[in-house]
Amino acid sequence: MTTPPQIQPHPRRWLILGVICLAHLTVLLDNTVLNVAVPSLTEGMGASTADIQWMISAYSLAQSGLLLSVGSAADRYGRKRALLTGLGLFGTGSLIASMAGNPGELIAARAGMGVGGAILMTSTLAVIVQVFDAEERVKAIGLWSTVLTFGFAAGPLIGGVLLNHFWWGSVFLINVPVALLGLTAVALYVPESRDPLGDRPDLPGAGLSFIGMLGIVYAIISGPVHGWTSGDVLLPACIGAAGMTGFALWERHTPHPMLDMRFFRDRRFVGAVAGGILVAFGMGGSLFLLTQHLQFVFGYGPLKAGLCTVPLALSIALLNILGVGARLLRKLGTPGVVVLGMTLIALGLALVSVLGRHGYGGMLIGLVTMGVGIAMASPAMAAAIMGAIPPERAGIGAGVNGTLTEFGNGLGNAVLGAVLNSRFAALLPATISASSLPAALAAAHGQRQRAAVADAFASGVSVSQLVGAAAVLAGGLLAAFLLHRADREDSSRRSPVPAEAAA
Repeated sequence: MTTPPQIQPHPRRWLILGVICLAHLTVLLDNTVLNVAVPSLTEGMGASTADIQWMISAYSLAQSGLLLSVGSAADRYGRKRALLTGLGLFGTGSLIASMAGNPGELIAARAGMGVGGAILMTSTLAVIVQVFDAEERVKAIGLWSTVLTFGFAAGPLIGGVLLNHFWWGSVFLINVPVALLGLTAVALYVPESRDPLGDRPDLPGAGLSFIGMLGIVYAIISGPVHGWTSGDVLLPACIGAAGMTGFALWERHTPHPMLDMRFFRDRRFVGAVAGGILVAFGMGGSLFLLTQHLQFVFGYGPLKAGLCTVPLALSIALLNILGVGARLLRKLGTPGVVVLGMTLIALGLALVSVLGRHGYGGMLIGLVTMGVGIAMASPAMAAAIMGAIPPERAGIGAGVNGTLTEFGNGLGNAVLGAVLNSRFAALLPATISASSLPAALAAAHGQRQRAAVADAFASGVSVSQLVGAAAVLAGGLLAAFLLHRADREDSSRRSPVPAEAAA
């Protein structure tokens, strides 16, 4: 593929980055705040387990189904306009959610928030590509990624404080002033940018991508609940697979594709995508298990469990603020940084699995190791994806990045959760038949059986985290191999032909 044109850095780019991170933080806080509000929602609304599942899933389904479409729309109609639209939708959805009177209203509001979240996730990263040149872009994306980690760590803390003093609606209402502040800052400081060619909208491609991602993500979410071989899972999975197949075929032949399939001929793009999916698979699933380990095995409350994840966030934030990943990139190159970072992530997960099984002290070592690896690998892979796509198509590039993250996280939660359940069921005492830790503890008789149930769950979590570590390590090796081959091919194309060879 041709080398993308160089971007001239914007004179106010660091101020713009701060505004972008504020908009990004609005979405990220909500994703984790809701997790600690589940008991309050169950009690305050009389919500059933199915209602709670849909409150969480409605957001994920709307967001993952629209990431590619809204990324392409941001390129065509303007990324600043997309940011303003996303903040407006997210803030309005949050206000409606805070005043919801029944589970149905809250589920609908959460779906609207998911639409706004999809727009924000793609347009924030696309604006970064427009205002930073290639040299500073990795550091900027590293700081943008730091906000992701901060949102993950701060969400449970903020949610716990709000729920200790206010009603459940406060976890949504807190988004409204942040969204209003973001709207004002974006309107004042963020420049408008769009694809100058302005191809006509690819409506069939948008529809097929939405159907495909919606079906696949719904199947992943429903698998642990209904069983992977049930019709409730197989039917949406088949519809999703058919939708994505149709999307790929359509994009190859339409004159105005939403996602140019020629990007997948670029080994740099494919390597970053493959590595990103496996990192999201291992990290998303393992961190989901980590919160269960802290609360179910160690007996920590939501607030204390959230505090235990702070060292992970702090290590990522510190290294990204210092620009360590960007400096290493200049010395080691993208393949070297990716394989080093993902090896450290895998090592951290293994340390959490082995040393953190019976106490937080060993887990802390693994969390810090993971943080160092994430600070190195994640910005480098995101920059590789965005660097392989022409800057004028930055929105669709951000959509690809967001889609693979959502897909990897959902798949990691489902697969590693299945590994946990299988291991847990196999190690339970023969007299106990239960599918969850609380049910097994309730059925246990005596302290010895309760200890055996807790050990079975801890063993299941440990094995699942080792599977996640193996996936991350495999992703690092695969991504580094493909990125190295891409760099070598670029170097051979740029090398001048010697005079003797030309003669």
